[in-house]
Amino acid sequence: MTHIRPNKSSLSSLRVALVHDWLTGMRGGEKCLECFCELFPQADLYTLLHVKGSVSPTIEQHRILTTWAQHLPGVEKRYRHYLPLFPFAVRSMDLRGYDLVLSGSHCVAKGVRIHPPTLHISYVFTPIRYIWDMYDSYFGRNSSAGFLVKMVMPALAGMLRRWDVRTSQKVDYLLADSENVRRRILKYYRREAEVIPVPVDTKHFDLTFQPRDYYLMVTALAPYKRIDLAVSAFNRNKKPLRVAGSGPLLASLQKESGRNISWLGWQSNENLKQLYGECLALIFPGEEDAGITPLEAQASGRPVVAYGRGGVLETVVPLEAYLEGRTDFFSGVLFQEQTETALREAVARLEKHAHLLNPARIRDHALQFDREIFKERILQTIIQKLNRNG
Repeated sequence: MTHIRPNKSSLSSLRVALVHDWLTGMRGGEKCLECFCELFPQADLYTLLHVKGSVSPTIEQHRILTTWAQHLPGVEKRYRHYLPLFPFAVRSMDLRGYDLVLSGSHCVAKGVRIHPPTLHISYVFTPIRYIWDMYDSYFGRNSSAGFLVKMVMPALAGMLRRWDVRTSQKVDYLLADSENVRRRILKYYRREAEVIPVPVDTKHFDLTFQPRDYYLMVTALAPYKRIDLAVSAFNRNKKPLRVAGSGPLLASLQKESGRNISWLGWQSNENLKQLYGECLALIFPGEEDAGITPLEAQASGRPVVAYGRGGVLETVVPLEAYLEGRTDFFSGVLFQEQTETALREAVARLEKHAHLLNPARIRDHALQFDREIFKERILQTIIQKLNRNG
């Protein structure tokens, strides 16, 4: 460990390694990683695999070191199929010689092998969702997984869970991206974690746009996002829905959707700014660990219609709280059953009370999650932990 008492000015002298599961696109985890990269521009960045050009220039400019998983057949598009191999790949990373390892983990990144006296702090987006809470979505009877995968996954999942718990005990300090994830860390790992909410680039969004006649989803097209629920609901209510995002379910979802549903594919940040600003509301039917897109919508002054579980309970102010006089504004409608009917009724409920929306107040609410606040909290936490272990 560097023999100085760390503070903001001295952190640049630390030898820092960042670890991230994989670099294949800019989703919520990568937006957190971008903040880590800005805090430590001198850091090396380790990852299982890297699709060049798939993440922001802020991330790409770092020295990026990958593992042998980079060379697996078809890994760039089918990396999740290699999940059972990833614990071995992440343990192959050579992290000797660093003062600090900061990992951002939703899969195996927190399981890296650390050599004392290196300090390992892990910002956990979720315990591995594929083997814990969302196992059935990926590998259950009604999932899209193949027959062979469904046959072997029960045994593999058990092995992966044991590995996940065992390696979690070797992390010096765990951070969670939400209270929701903190509770799951305690449940599965039997460890406490400090909550630092996810960052939102609130300066990128504003109130300059006027709402137009469409609803919006900004999402990866993955099973647990429950885009199928939105497709069913909007096929029924015939309201315009635009879906920005890409993923393996695109073809099947397109076949099921009516003409009122538009599939926009991946969108630039500038296009997303306008899409958020002009939508009637963001549709969020899945259960998310934390969820950055609901906050991006709110930073644009737009409300959210969301399934009332997971991270949205910490970021969306529900209509019911406003109607009951517990708050002076609301930023969304939460529905309690993950069904097509419940989603359609929530949309109708929002439309009934849309005249009560206060876009400026909604944006003010989102500002407390600004990325600069996130970076300051991460920085102060790291300094505290380094001093405690110095």
